[in-house]
Amino acid sequence: MRSIMTKRSTKDRILDASEALFARDGSSGASLRAITQRAKVNLAAVHYHFGSKDYLLEAVLARRLLPLNAERIRSLEAYQQKAGRKKVRLENVIEAMVGPALRLSRDETKGGRIFMRLLGRLVLEPDARVQKLLTGQFETVLKKFEPALTAALPHLEPQDFFWRLHFLVGSMAHTMADSERIRLISGGICDPDDTEGTIQCLVTFLCGGLRAK
Repeated sequence: MRSIMTKRSTKDRILDASEALFARDGSSGASLRAITQRAKVNLAAVHYHFGSKDYLLEAVLARRLLPLNAERIRSLEAYQQKAGRKKVRLENVIEAMVGPALRLSRDETKGGRIFMRLLGRLVLEPDARVQKLLTGQFETVLKKFEPALTAALPHLEPQDFFWRLHFLVGSMAHTMADSERIRLISGGICDPDDTEGTIQCLVTFLCGGLRAK
């Protein structure tokens, strides 16, 4: 039992350290040496659990994104079950997509702001391998959401649909990664710590843009 707990603790420490350093320095800037020093492990432990830095980055992303995407799909399926044979309201489809992500960005036990900073850096990195990782994660969600979105937005041509989906992802990512700015520019009127209020504001904004003709 003690051996199992030690291995789990070592793996978690490596993942936590990697997440923080990838967020600060980027996937290419964070060295395995810095990661092992922060995690207080030796290099052999990293190779034992993950094999290489590439697989380590993949594990860091999967640790957060797999549960997040599963929650998104569960939320959408709950709305679909409630709607029965009717199409799901656009507001519900968008809430199922952005709600779990915004809640994760505020939950420090699930990576919170550190993981959001990591995603923000990775999105801007020109590394084709990193972009392939991120695209693969998003495509899994899109396959589940696309039928519900197109049913709720029958007026959109495919080109407009994908542009607006692109803008949706950008708005969501910015809101998750830079939540404090709204407090400053609003003079404290807007409270980014009100997670559910933030979700509702974002859903309203996105639905307006998606429905526009």
